[in-house]
Amino acid sequence: MYEPIRTKSVHTVADDAGFPHRSREEELDIQLAGHLAALLAVTDELRALAPSADLDTAAERLALQVARLRGGVRPVRSAVASAIHEPHSAALHQRAHALAGRALVVAASRADTAAAILSAERMDAHADATRLVGAP
Repeated sequence: MYEPIRTKSVHTVADDAGFPHRSREEELDIQLAGHLAALLAVTDELRALAPSADLDTAAERLALQVARLRGGVRPVRSAVASAIHEPHSAALHQRAHALAGRALVVAASRADTAAAILSAERMDAHADATRLVGAP
């Protein structure tokens, strides 16, 4: 009455040997490196707008953490040149604060103390900078 199925069903489980799998720790490393690299890009942009020793130090520390998480591969650094104006600077500090918060969550979930401490320090620094830039 019914014709037999000649092909595999789309609902069958795929062969696990066919594609690479990463562990949870590897996935968290990739995610954390991405958040820290994004934070580094915003930090570099802030350094171009208002150079400071604190931002220089933070950028170097972020670059070292990204390199550590990527197996020694240093992140690509941007050379940004743009005009200084306060609303842009405040928005960058807010973005950096949010990125540092995301990095802190991932660092805490993978128990990476060095990255968590660095992320928390950057959150504090950008929160303070946002208050200073936004103050009349």
